Amino acid sequence: MQETISPERIQAEIQKRRTFGIISHPDAGKTTLTEKFLLFGGVLQQAGAIRGKKADRHAKSDWMGVERERGISVTSSVMQFPYQGYEVNLLDTPGHKDFSEDTYRVLTAVDSALMVLDGAKGVESQTEKLMQVCRMRSLPIMTFINKLDRECRDPLELLDEIENVLGIQAVPLTWPIGMGKTFQGVYDLLRGEIRFFHSVGGKGTRPETTRVIDDLQDRALDELIGSGAAEELRQSVELLNGAGYPFDNRAYLQGRQTPVFFGSAVNNFGVQELLDTFVRLAPSPRGRETETREIASDEPEFSGVVFKIQANMDPAHRDRIAFLRVCSGMMHKGMRVRHHRMNRNMDLSRAIIFMARDRSGAEEAWPGDIIGLPNHGTLKIGDTLSHKEELKIKGVPSFAPELFRRVILKDPFRAKQLEKGLFQLTEEGAIQLFRPVMSNDYILGAAGALQFDVTADRLRTEYGVEATYEPVSAYALRWIHSEDSRILQQFRQRHQRQLVEDAQGRPAVFFSSSWWMERTLEDWPSITFSKTMEN
Repeated sequence: MQETISPERIQAEIQKRRTFGIISHPDAGKTTLTEKFLLFGGVLQQAGAIRGKKADRHAKSDWMGVERERGISVTSSVMQFPYQGYEVNLLDTPGHKDFSEDTYRVLTAVDSALMVLDGAKGVESQTEKLMQVCRMRSLPIMTFINKLDRECRDPLELLDEIENVLGIQAVPLTWPIGMGKTFQGVYDLLRGEIRFFHSVGGKGTRPETTRVIDDLQDRALDELIGSGAAEELRQSVELLNGAGYPFDNRAYLQGRQTPVFFGSAVNNFGVQELLDTFVRLAPSPRGRETETREIASDEPEFSGVVFKIQANMDPAHRDRIAFLRVCSGMMHKGMRVRHHRMNRNMDLSRAIIFMARDRSGAEEAWPGDIIGLPNHGTLKIGDTLSHKEELKIKGVPSFAPELFRRVILKDPFRAKQLEKGLFQLTEEGAIQLFRPVMSNDYILGAAGALQFDVTADRLRTEYGVEATYEPVSAYALRWIHSEDSRILQQFRQRHQRQLVEDAQGRPAVFFSSSWWMERTLEDWPSITFSKTMEN
C-alpha cells in the first residue's frame, strides 16, 4: 500500500537532498576528493590516497579487486552520507575513457556534477567528453582545481581554458596564493578571507587557519604573505573584478557558469569550503521526463528508474544489484510497486542503501536517493517502477561500441558458465554482447580495450571461466529499425552475414568500412541506422 504523506514532508525531504556525480580525467584526484567528502560526512575515520598493489588500504569507493590491483576506478560507486543537515548522494564515476559507458548512465541519475581538474594539466580529453554529456542534460557544474601543492599552470590560463574548451563561464570563488613549494593558501573572494595551507600528508585533519583581510591594499597583507605574493594577489583580484564574471546563481543552475575552487585534495585543503558551498548552492532533486509527461519530484506517488546493474558485489552470493534513482514519492520498506516492462508487481522489502561496497537495509528513501534492489535478472537498465501509473522515464542510453572481440572459451565444458557470466556482466551495460544470426559466437563490444581485460578477469574470478579473445574486423555497428517490416526483412535477408542481435534481441549490423556504411545508408533510406539506443 502506498503510504499517505503530506506535501510539506515531501518538500522538506527533497530540499535537504543533494545528488551529484564527480567527473574527471584519470589521475586528477577525483577518488581522493571523494574520500575527503566521506571524511567530513563522518563515514571514514581516516582518509588515504590509493596506494600501490601491495598496500593494505585502498580507496573506499574502489571495491572491485581489479580496481585495487590497477589503482583506477572501473565502475561507479554510490555513497550516501549526511552533512550539515543535508543527505548527500555521491556517485564516484570512472575517469578512464574505456569505462565511459558507466559514467554516461550515472550522469542521467544525478542533479548536478563536480568537475575535478589537475592544476598542472588543465582540461583533458576525457573531461571534455564528460562535459558534453553534462551539457546535454544542462547539469549545473562546480569545479575543483586540484594539486595546488605541486607546480601548476597559471590560474588565469586555467580559467581561460575552461571557458574556451568547455564553453562555460568560469567564476573563481577562491584564488590561490602561490603554487607548489610557494603555495601559501587561498583567498576567499566572497568572504575576504585568507586560509593558510600547511601540508599534513593527507592525515585527514583540517590544516588551514583563517585570517580576515578587510582591505587587500592594507600593508599588513605584505607582512602576512610577503610583498611579492601580496602584490600578485592584488593584481589578480583587480583583474578578476574588472574582466571576470560576477557569480550568478541562476547561470550556475542553468549550466552556463561554473564556480571554481582551488586546493589540494590529498592534503585536505579547500575541500570543506567546496563541500560547504556545494550543499548550499547545488540544486535539490529535479523532475524527470517520461515518454508521456514530466514527473515532478514533489509528486506524492512513488516512481524510480534503474540506471545501473552491478553483478557480484558480494561474490559469495552471486548477487545482482539494480541501482534505482527515486524520482518522486517515498519508498518505504515492504512496499509493492509495478514493474511495467514485466507487467508484474515487485516487493521492495530488500531495498538497500550504499556506502561503496558496504550496505544496509533501506527503511525509506526519497526523491534523489539511490537505492539498490537485489534481483535475479528481472530488472534491466532503463526499467521504470511506479506505484500505479505506467511510466517510462527517458534518457538512459546505450552507445554503439567502438571495439569488438570474439570470445574464445578454453574449456568447452564451461559453456553454460560462460553464457551465464556474459549475460550477467553485460547486463551492467559497460560492455555489450552480440550474437551473430549465422553462428553461435559470442561477440563483445566496448568503448575501450581495457574493458575486455576487466571482463576476462571477472569471468575467471567470479564465474570460474577461462576465456580469450580474437579480433573482429568491424569498422562500426549500428542498430537497425524501420516502420516498414517488409523492407526490414529484405535488409536482413540481404545482409545476414553482417547481422547480429544484442542481449535484448534488438537487430544490429556490422560495417567493415566507412565507405560500405555510407553506401548502405544511401541504398536503404527507409531504415534507421542508430548509433545510440535508449534502454
